[in-house]
Amino acid sequence: MGNDVVHDVIGIGFGPSNLALAIAVEEHNADLPADRRLNALFLERQPRFGWHRGMLIDDATMQVSFLKDLVTLRNPTSDYSFLCFLRERGRLVDFLNQKTLFPLRMEFHEYFEWAAARVAHLVSYGSEVVSVVPVRGDDGEVACFDVTSRDTAGAGPVVTRRTRNVSVAMGLEPHVPPGLGLSERVWHNSELIPRATRLGEAGSPVRRAVVLGAGQSAAEAVDYLHRTFPEAEVCSVFAKYGYTPADDSPFANRIFDPEAVDVYFSAPSEVKQSLIDYHRSTNYSVVDMELIEALYATAYREKVAGRERLRFLNVSRVRAVDPAADGGLEVAVEFLPTGERQVLAADVLVLATGYRPRDLASLLGEAAKLCLRDDGDAVRVGRDHRVETVPEVTAGLYLQGGTEHTHGLTSTLLSTVAVRAEEIHRSVLAGRPTG
Repeated sequence: MGNDVVHDVIGIGFGPSNLALAIAVEEHNADLPADRRLNALFLERQPRFGWHRGMLIDDATMQVSFLKDLVTLRNPTSDYSFLCFLRERGRLVDFLNQKTLFPLRMEFHEYFEWAAARVAHLVSYGSEVVSVVPVRGDDGEVACFDVTSRDTAGAGPVVTRRTRNVSVAMGLEPHVPPGLGLSERVWHNSELIPRATRLGEAGSPVRRAVVLGAGQSAAEAVDYLHRTFPEAEVCSVFAKYGYTPADDSPFANRIFDPEAVDVYFSAPSEVKQSLIDYHRSTNYSVVDMELIEALYATAYREKVAGRERLRFLNVSRVRAVDPAADGGLEVAVEFLPTGERQVLAADVLVLATGYRPRDLASLLGEAAKLCLRDDGDAVRVGRDHRVETVPEVTAGLYLQGGTEHTHGLTSTLLSTVAVRAEEIHRSVLAGRPTG
């Protein structure tokens, strides 16, 4: 067991959230003597940094400003900013000439990779955390956790490391609606590009693809499949009458401000719920207006030309998916106003059905029993993103994500990763043993 060293913080997962925390730690340590530096390590099960790789469509842009990068809202002078990345890549002036706040998603991923490479000494890739166990002292106090990980390649030993704090940032997991299952022909949109690429390379003709969902990812998948398979019909199935435009107006966008987290956190539960309900259109099941208009224009052009490859089955649900004799799928779609069903012979069904928080209890195991819960059985979390625990626990357990019930809409978004990293960093420092 690697318990001779006690880390100040171990991060579980190394996406943008824990990457932002790693940079905050690295900048903190830069000018300090060795005995005052924070000892941090981040464990990532992927073999290298990757963030939504399956949806890095070549022309897809970010939905947040480049100024909401890993550092700028925390430290505008940091050389880990997106602008410093552009300068190093020789693209700063070219980017500015575009007159946009919203980079290509592919470029922002390149920025994340650039930043991750600079703090690679703080990361152990190919390390999947299998348990987080509280370490009890003779007096019953839990001042540390033992975090055990295994080598995902199967080549290395299982390693246990001791830490005073854990930062959990595992991201979200794809949501598959009840009654449906993933297969070679049924994909979640998080795997869209690699799956579509393999299908194209296999030389299998794609005659019809069906996309279920009404959000940005669904609309992007419809557009991508329509362009990638020029002979295929693409059917978009959703329960709404039409796509809902994303509300990215200036006042509504203030729901993503750091100050809005303070307001949300201190509000009564009924006010929290009303804020979520009022502002769902900033994030959930909504589509950029530019993409909505482009899809409509494409559908209309096809109608004029007399060859309609792009179809919108609105006010509808997928009720059943069965294998077809030819190896494809039979997708039963119900038109909700009348209950009428039609069966679509499809080669692919893409589930653009969103994500949900990962189950914290399955990861934390015994440590999860030490976490306090509210009346709705949700984990109680402090303003500094630290889980509230039973009194004998002095070790810190921080959540980066999965805190919408306490911190609002930004908990799963990029908008406040820099600020949240600072808040967790300060909290870890405040609880550090002295002497």
